[in-house]
Amino acid sequence: MLKLPEALLIKYQQLLEKDGISPREHAYFIKWLRYYLDFCKKYQHSYTDHGSLMLFIAKLKEKKQIESQLYQAKKAVEIYYSVLSPDFSDTEQNQDHSVKEVVAPYESASPAAFWGKALESLTNEIKLRHYSPKTLQSYTLWAEKFRYHTRHKPPEQLTPLDVKEFLTRLAVEKKVSASSQNQAFNALLFFFRHILKKEFGKMDGVVRAKQRPYIPVVLSRDEVNRVIQNLYDPYNLVVQLLYGCGLRLSECMNLRIHNFNFDYLVLTIHDGKGKKDRTVPLPKTILEELKNHLDHVISLHEKDIRAGFAGVFLPGNLDLKYPGAAKELIWQWFFPAKELTFLSEANEYRRYHLHETHVQKAIKRAVKKSKLIKRASAHTFRHSFASHLLEANYDIRTIQELLGHSDVRTTMIYTHTIQSRTLKELKSPLDL
Repeated sequence: MLKLPEALLIKYQQLLEKDGISPREHAYFIKWLRYYLDFCKKYQHSYTDHGSLMLFIAKLKEKKQIESQLYQAKKAVEIYYSVLSPDFSDTEQNQDHSVKEVVAPYESASPAAFWGKALESLTNEIKLRHYSPKTLQSYTLWAEKFRYHTRHKPPEQLTPLDVKEFLTRLAVEKKVSASSQNQAFNALLFFFRHILKKEFGKMDGVVRAKQRPYIPVVLSRDEVNRVIQNLYDPYNLVVQLLYGCGLRLSECMNLRIHNFNFDYLVLTIHDGKGKKDRTVPLPKTILEELKNHLDHVISLHEKDIRAGFAGVFLPGNLDLKYPGAAKELIWQWFFPAKELTFLSEANEYRRYHLHETHVQKAIKRAVKKSKLIKRASAHTFRHSFASHLLEANYDIRTIQELLGHSDVRTTMIYTHTIQSRTLKELKSPLDL
């Protein structure tokens, strides 16, 4: 492993102390920094480029590092970036040549200037189209991986042949799933078309990962109830909405008070997948639970206002258009986070919604406790919603609208999760 110069270690430890990192953790932060610099050297990435950090974290995920270690590694590298920032005076920079010595091997390895503008343009193009943050993250990551595959070839020199080789490598060497390969293809198609202003042309001869027909896992009504009974508040209410309204987990977490119309028993989902709105009926059986939970949210909101907090996070630039909206009751999250988030740039506290990973972990524990013999996740309740409506003789077009699918063919997959009338009439040879 790379040995860091004494001058760099001193400066780095000073920044760790300034950032409030416990001295007991310094050794771990220094270890992550060494891993990062070794990673940059091995794969010829820029040591100062935040894209390199993204790839470094992706590599750690491949190695099954836990969430706390990923956070610590990311924090360690970000603190290291501040060592190289212009915040240090010229005198300090000149006195400590050894700080530059450690990064010199990486400085010339990657022509970051060639790619920096292209990746910035990619971010701007995606934001201009109001694509989701997850799309931005995945497209940027695939562009960075493609950059590494081409060994930092200048963007203007990239050709469809480079893409063909990259996609073939993903399928043959990396053995990625068909969905991952398709995502990479779409990301690079967007990158070529909107950033490089080039067309792919025909991609003949590309080895594609085989798309397997997928039949969703569906729980019975009894299994759904067993999972809900093993969940505590508010996760039990979250799952009841996932199943009772057919919501995606992200849609459920983004619900605000104004989405609920208790008088007409209607729930409105704004900015769902594909930035689409839709309405679904609210289950009558959980109406009292929803109202009781709303009372809790209102009490929490009043407590936040009395404490002088800045309210909740708002979508887009709504904060600028309506400065007081973040504190208004109708904009509060229906499932607020337990802890507040501190914004250092604004020197204020705001409340975010309940994190998706907390719900996923709670469901995983409940499924295990329920002793189900099926592989179930948060999305399984949405599959169960559609399948049970189909069993109740709802037409496929109605289910498509309730799920928010653009194409009815997506909804048709649920016809495979139930027995058709013809199959019910058939008998096994053992029963003859």
